[in-house]
Amino acid sequence: QVQLVESGGGLVQVGDSLRLSCAASGRTFSNYFMGWFRQAPGKGREFVATISRASDTTAYADSVKGRFTISKDNAKNAVFLQMNSLSPEDTAVYYCAANPVLSRSPNQIYYWGQGTQVTVSS
Repeated sequence: QVQLVESGGGLVQVGDSLRLSCAASGRTFSNYFMGWFRQAPGKGREFVATISRASDTTAYADSVKGRFTISKDNAKNAVFLQMNSLSPEDTAVYYCAANPVLSRSPNQIYYWGQGTQVTVSS
């Protein structure tokens, strides 16, 4: 089992930045691909970003590429999502995810956090 706890969400203005954190506990953190997904009101959960076990590979949804950066610290069992140039379209609950393999599909994710709300006000 892997337990994931997100933090760092909040209410920000258009163009602001926000950094989400996810603290992991349980099984060896470095064995998992880590990722972020989000779910806006009335929509399905969608892929945002993922990072490989050794942090040598990252992937992003087209909608956030160039604005968001995923990183992780294996020593601290933590993964981060730096979000810049936020827009109202980024408003959603953001979920941390851990998976044995890289996956952009929420249906294939093994472990989820409880989510943290990000609201971007215009």
